[in-house]
Amino acid sequence: MNRFIATVVMTTLAAGAAQAGVTEADLANDQTITTSVLTNGMGRHLQRYSPLETLNKDNIANLVPAWAFSLGGEKQRGQETQPLVHDGIMYITGSYSRLYAIDVKTGKEVWQYDARLPEGILPCCDVINRGGAIYGDKIFFGTLDARLVALDLKTGDVVWRDKIANYKEGYSYTAAPLIVNGLVITGNSGGEFGIVGEVQARDADTGDVVWTRPVIEGHMGTLNGEESTMTGTLNATWPGDMWKTGGGATWLGGSYDIDTDTLIFGTGNPAPWNSHLRNAGTPVEGNKGDNLYAASRLGIDPATGEIKWHFQTTPREGWDYDGVNEVVAYTDADGNKLFGTADRNGFFYVLNREDGSFVDAHPFVKDITWASGIDETGRPIFVEENRPGDPAAAAEGNKGQTVFSAPGFLGGKNWMPMAYSQNTGLFYVPSNEWGMDIWNEPISYKKGAAYLGSGFTIKPMYEDHIGSLKAIDPATGEWVWEYKNDAPLWGGVMTTAGGLVFTGTPEGEFLALDDETGEILWSFQTGSGIVGQPITWEQDGEQYVAVMSGWGGAVPLWGGEVASKVNYLNQGGMLWTFRLPKQLAAAN
Repeated sequence: MNRFIATVVMTTLAAGAAQAGVTEADLANDQTITTSVLTNGMGRHLQRYSPLETLNKDNIANLVPAWAFSLGGEKQRGQETQPLVHDGIMYITGSYSRLYAIDVKTGKEVWQYDARLPEGILPCCDVINRGGAIYGDKIFFGTLDARLVALDLKTGDVVWRDKIANYKEGYSYTAAPLIVNGLVITGNSGGEFGIVGEVQARDADTGDVVWTRPVIEGHMGTLNGEESTMTGTLNATWPGDMWKTGGGATWLGGSYDIDTDTLIFGTGNPAPWNSHLRNAGTPVEGNKGDNLYAASRLGIDPATGEIKWHFQTTPREGWDYDGVNEVVAYTDADGNKLFGTADRNGFFYVLNREDGSFVDAHPFVKDITWASGIDETGRPIFVEENRPGDPAAAAEGNKGQTVFSAPGFLGGKNWMPMAYSQNTGLFYVPSNEWGMDIWNEPISYKKGAAYLGSGFTIKPMYEDHIGSLKAIDPATGEWVWEYKNDAPLWGGVMTTAGGLVFTGTPEGEFLALDDETGEILWSFQTGSGIVGQPITWEQDGEQYVAVMSGWGGAVPLWGGEVASKVNYLNQGGMLWTFRLPKQLAAAN
């Protein structure tokens, strides 16, 4: 065989291996394969923990910039993406539904895809995107006009594109997709528009819909193009026809517990916010007024879309506390398989991974006014006088009684992902200490229009801080340490076996803290607020860290008095990548 033929054969074999691409086994082992990052959450359990320890407390001071990449143009809004790394390429999404492929060694752009959004999109909380998902030879991401796009990893060419829902009715999509056993699993956004939350599964190769699961009772699911089963029981917890526009957007996406073969998706606020209107004429007895399955966590069979279990964090929700926050699978020191989730309502919940049943709950913010605690079944003990008043009972009939509620509607913790350390057994929870004046108003549903029935003014609780990163022991609820930040925290957290906790602030500081004490060990000013999600990986024998910088998201749009604390910040769109040089890895 001459050299030319040998080269052709070897090239063909290499191409065949590349064609096989990322496998289910690769996704299942994403946390332990440290030379790549293939999934949102650095593992489908969403622990955001890396076993890498080359970079550690002793040498973190030697972490230096390797390269930076600008998203360019005028589309500089909130940048909430989590980068992915595979086969020498980094993939990031940007505001206005863009996706970039970047050479991970040089920081040079390989290709860019722009979704070319139509006029009239209705995003609730900035034009952000939280990232993609890799499987086979494709990368998948969603767009603000509620579409799912599959692109060729090498070229950026569109392989297929499908509509999740109709954006003209208020639907959108911002989450990173989740891939399990060759299915691309997505949720939807648009909870403020009276949409219906849903989880969908598509064949990764073809884009064909395999199953759909609406998350509000009374709606029918599908399997292989035909009706399957109804979600819940019609009118069991919703009166009349209110379920038809019941909200429950699955806007943050989901996680996957491989041990129980279960998808876990959170569901958003019921629509409208006005809880009195949703349950008008319905005695609130037992769970009659709970409005299932909004403000809940759902365990779903990934093969069929059937609901295995549900846990509702805020029944009869009336403060926009949602229930979408990520559910993280972990195993405690005694070998118990558990879920941890920090709800917008201010309570950190521990659930059983087998059936989603309640184990324990503790507050993770300082002031909670809407409930006095959580009972032994996991239901909140409501403080009814702190529920926004019923407009129908008001003298003028147009505004219910205003109450002060804490947390505010942006939550004790919003979308920004927490991290779990297998070293310490602690969760690192980015939280905010704020409250709100809130009142209810009359509202009627109109397709494509906001459907709140409430007004609000968000307020800081303390003079010295709003943001609060807490190290929480899930077994006891103890706050092991707290890092206070002047502005709200809105970015993701990552922890490593090197004893480090990474996060960013709206003031632009990218921080590494000691996982045991919360002491700041390293910081870097990125030039714009950080609302992105950090990652780390190994490359050529060196450990790298990357994070997206670009201020935006819900806080400057909805934050009111709180937003004024950071109205001086510049928007941006810069990906920062850092490395620990080999020669400095042993230095301290």
